[in-house]
Amino acid sequence: MERSSATPGGGTRREATRQKLFEAAVVLIAEQGFSATTVDEIAERAGVAKGTVYYNFASKSVLFEELLRHGVGLLTASLREAAERTAREGGSRVDTLDAMVRAGLVFIDRYPAFTQLYVAELWRTNRAWQSTLLVLRQEAVAVVEGVLRDGVGGGEFSEDVDVPLTAAALVGMVLVAALDWKSFQPQRSLDDVHAALSRLLQGRVSGRL
Repeated sequence: MERSSATPGGGTRREATRQKLFEAAVVLIAEQGFSATTVDEIAERAGVAKGTVYYNFASKSVLFEELLRHGVGLLTASLREAAERTAREGGSRVDTLDAMVRAGLVFIDRYPAFTQLYVAELWRTNRAWQSTLLVLRQEAVAVVEGVLRDGVGGGEFSEDVDVPLTAAALVGMVLVAALDWKSFQPQRSLDDVHAALSRLLQGRVSGRL
């Protein structure tokens, strides 16, 4: 997974190492679960010494929590960038939401293993990082909420729109549809999946938003 922001000089060696550890951990945990994945396996997969893992992260749990921060941060940044780009181009709020739907699909297409982990962890309540994950989720959903509130305030959306629930529903729609696409309909293209979700968003199935 890529860094969420650039650093002077193109990044440091430690950041590059952390990237390798993130990539190794996300694949292993997606394949065999958090409990079954060992630090030795992560180190071997990343091509580093076991001590390197502990140099960068205090424990496997800390590594995974930072992985969640990193991945959800990338998703949130991609949603925000899509919203800002559409606003600069003069698009409507529906256009903005549609661009965010596509950005979410692009992210999931690029990082399916992370998305699988993220969705699975949202349903767990016994993890040390649960509170952190809930905060991260809200940061992503808040980007969508902002667009919905602007749309309601500008008269583009009905005042009856339940902004928090609608924002969560839109994010959930993208996550669930994309996981179904990757798991059961992999022959479909990203454009095809986006078009289907776009039709739902535009209100062609059950009325305007």
